[in-house]
Amino acid sequence: MQNAQPPEQVQAAFDDAVKAGQDRERQVNEGQAYANNVIPRASGAAARLMEEANGYRQRVISTAEGDSSRFEQILVEYSKAPDVTRNRMYLDTVQQILSGTSKVLIDQQGGNNLLYLPLDKLMQVESAAAQSSSGMKPQSIPEFSQEAGMRSRESFRSREREIR
Repeated sequence: MQNAQPPEQVQAAFDDAVKAGQDRERQVNEGQAYANNVIPRASGAAARLMEEANGYRQRVISTAEGDSSRFEQILVEYSKAPDVTRNRMYLDTVQQILSGTSKVLIDQQGGNNLLYLPLDKLMQVESAAAQSSSGMKPQSIPEFSQEAGMRSRESFRSREREIR
């Protein structure tokens, strides 16, 4: 019974049944390939997230321990000399804050003067001086003419005492 041929009336249904079986096997294989692709990626991403979380945990713990140790050291020094330690902490904080600024305004207590220190301009002049000493041409240095300085001094001197 190896050469069995179905009748022509059922040949189409027979072919459909064979194609359906092949489609089923193909879809099972595609699903298996998709699973083989997705599952390792997902498990790798999960492992990466776990490692990042462990690293973050260790970093937070280390930072907290370091801060605690630093606080204990400062406490010992503070108990020895409170004023010196307090002033030093203040100066360190001011230095840290002012290192990121380019302009400083200073208000004096009991005075009407408000000083303005254009640190950005001073730094440009300083860098330009360093460039000119190294042989490079400075880009732009604000220059004040001596004549303008003399005029402002004379106008200051010529004011009457009552105006001052």
